[in-house]
Amino acid sequence: MNCRHQPGGASVSPMRIAAGRLRRPSAAPPDGGVGCDPVTPDERWLAAVWPFVRASLPPAPASVVEIGCGLLGGFVPFLDRAGYQATGVDPEAPLGPSYRQVEFERYDVPGGVDAVVACTSLHHVADLGAALDLVEAALVPGGAAVIVEWARERFDEATARWCFARLPEANGDHPGWLHHRQAEWLGSGQAWGAYLRSWEQAEGLHSGQAILKGLDSRFDSRLATYGPYFFPELDGISEADEQAAIDRGLIQANRIQYAGRRRSHQS
Repeated sequence: MNCRHQPGGASVSPMRIAAGRLRRPSAAPPDGGVGCDPVTPDERWLAAVWPFVRASLPPAPASVVEIGCGLLGGFVPFLDRAGYQATGVDPEAPLGPSYRQVEFERYDVPGGVDAVVACTSLHHVADLGAALDLVEAALVPGGAAVIVEWARERFDEATARWCFARLPEANGDHPGWLHHRQAEWLGSGQAWGAYLRSWEQAEGLHSGQAILKGLDSRFDSRLATYGPYFFPELDGISEADEQAAIDRGLIQANRIQYAGRRRSHQS
């Protein structure tokens, strides 16, 4: 689960699955659910995404690898508590028996796994096809690919302005990624579309459509939907509020939720 959109332009190696965005949840219930009062952006994001992830997995105690789980472990604590045999793979993963501090391409998957989870980990990679090949190879036939991603091509000016108007006060030396986008855009003097294209090119970001195309060429799609994406970073905005704005045509849905199965035979 990667850092959703770091402000800098740090390079990503051709096969590197990016590091995690989410901090370790502080108090996950024993059944693997999320707490009843998530207050940080990370907790709000986990609370929104975890039900989809869990519903898309085979029953516990299936084996699950989360790629790009990041510094504080991503969904692995929830998976552990839900009874899964979970492994988080990332060079910056925490210490502990459920983690491997290694790039995904260097991780020796023990005999194939029942599911792979990747949450906002793919749009940063330099070689998207190679990364998806690794996901496919890691799964047993019929194994589940559970992907949550960003459709960056849907981040149009109306959506950006709607988000920027609802940003909380910047948090000292650690403003959120949307604060950075707003400041850079205003400082650039460019139209939104031109600024966004230059940022995407500098960061090497893949579009949501490219990610979905790559997934569909390798997996049998069971679900592919769009939904709210920005609400964890916004002040007083719930997932339902953002969905209402999407339904009214004020903004575009930027979150991709994809569930697929590895084919038993190559097409």
